[in-house]
Amino acid sequence: MAEHRVEMQQQQRAERNTEAPEVPGERRSLRRDVSIPALLAGLVCIVVSFSGPLVVVLAAAAAGQLDQAHTASWIWAVSIGSGLTCLLLSWWTRTPVIAAWSTPGAALLVTSLGAFPYREAIGAFLVSGVAVTVFGMTGLFGRLIKAVPPGIVNAMLAGILFSFGAGVFGSLHQAPVLVLGSFAAFLLAKRYAPRYAVPVALLAGGILAATTVGLPLHLGSGGPVRPVLTAPAFSWPATVGLALPLTIVVLASQNAPGLGIMRASGYRPDDRLLIGATGALSVLLAPFGSPGVNLAAITAAICTSPESHPDPDRRYIAGMSAGALYLLVGSFGGVLVSLFTGLPPALIAVIAGVALLASFQGSLAGALADEPGRDGAVVTFLATSSGMTLFGIGPAFWGLLLGIGTHLLLRRR
Repeated sequence: MAEHRVEMQQQQRAERNTEAPEVPGERRSLRRDVSIPALLAGLVCIVVSFSGPLVVVLAAAAAGQLDQAHTASWIWAVSIGSGLTCLLLSWWTRTPVIAAWSTPGAALLVTSLGAFPYREAIGAFLVSGVAVTVFGMTGLFGRLIKAVPPGIVNAMLAGILFSFGAGVFGSLHQAPVLVLGSFAAFLLAKRYAPRYAVPVALLAGGILAATTVGLPLHLGSGGPVRPVLTAPAFSWPATVGLALPLTIVVLASQNAPGLGIMRASGYRPDDRLLIGATGALSVLLAPFGSPGVNLAAITAAICTSPESHPDPDRRYIAGMSAGALYLLVGSFGGVLVSLFTGLPPALIAVIAGVALLASFQGSLAGALADEPGRDGAVVTFLATSSGMTLFGIGPAFWGLLLGIGTHLLLRRR
């Protein structure tokens, strides 16, 4: 009996000392999971975010006749909100959570912001943030999205990404040497070192840009941005004319594709947590000029793709990398923003295109895999890739709506 008791104690001690098998997405080690491709995927995400969509934000600020201080505060607010979301939620969920400001929302503000006093616009931003938070935390929005057939969601994603893939070749006339050289470098690296294909293309593109079209790396001037706090004012015209369409655009054109991209990449995002958190941050940052922070669609595809890391459980590092860079750029916007806006458009087009190539392939394959729902998927893809815009709402929402309508009409009894 004594010997048996000793054996039992030794066995229990061994079981306590034996490390339990690691569950994907839980208790992962940052030191072990960090990889250069994931870090550089975050860098590519920031380059894409600040090179194109930032121009729309600046146009909206000009339409609202904002001075330099309020414009810098706006950029600071959306950058800090996006950075905190990426960094904290990626670490907490161990999935690549990517946030950004709404480019369609900024485009909406280009035509609407000048019609209201700035304080009323801030009030409308607050109302929109509260509405997004309610939709997210109650789970209503997530339940609606989960009811959509997977083929239609994949078709919507493929339609979103199509223009970026086509943009690689559409930019040939601007800088043929830059585009072809970067694309060739991507293909060679894809053949011999797939994990580093996108960073190699970025490096080759930078060298070719410097030797051909020029690579203006102006860092600007000034220290850390000083955010400007503005007291909100509320009015029915601003609520109906600004807050309502902005909420619809953020939910339909940004958060829906954002959740869809994560699901298409094999993740199961907690829509209540993600949308609720972005909505709450939008409320906190609205008085500083932020029209809202939401889940990203395009840049999320960069960080959730195999190009970020072959192991899906290690891609959350790309989200944390993007978050840290968002915070850096937002804090020193006057010094660093011009660095991103000065990059040649052809370089941005080719890097964004090759970085999203794997995601486009997966989405297109998923859209056509479900034969019974293929009609709806094709309609979704065509409508989304067309770039159609109605009532200030982007093509992702209309593609989704038309695809679901086609599916219900042809397949549901």
